[in-house]
Amino acid sequence: MRKGTKLYSILKMKCPQCHEGDFFVARPYNLRKAGDLHENCSKCGLKYSKEPYFYFGAMFVAYGLAVALFVSLWVGFNLFIPETRAGIQVFVIATASILLGPYLYALSKIIWANLFFKYKAKS
Repeated sequence: MRKGTKLYSILKMKCPQCHEGDFFVARPYNLRKAGDLHENCSKCGLKYSKEPYFYFGAMFVAYGLAVALFVSLWVGFNLFIPETRAGIQVFVIATASILLGPYLYALSKIIWANLFFKYKAKS
């Protein structure tokens, strides 16, 4: 994974434009500040919000990530351990959804931002 790709910005949770400044105020599991963004990038000055309510669109990304998690776990259960009872599957999927919720929330915001901001290498 190299700097300059959207995947770099997403996985490292860095500024979509310069890939150097931090995107979030805190890590996803700091629940008091979960999802809080810096107003601007500390390195390039990019304003992270294009307009009020810009990140409402990230809800659709979060929904897609949650569905992908659910389907992956469900298919994994049914392919690799098909004798697992439905109640256990539901419990594991619900627990994974709760535990991964803050990370998926942060991931959805950085993915959404990367759809609208382009990388600009320093000249």
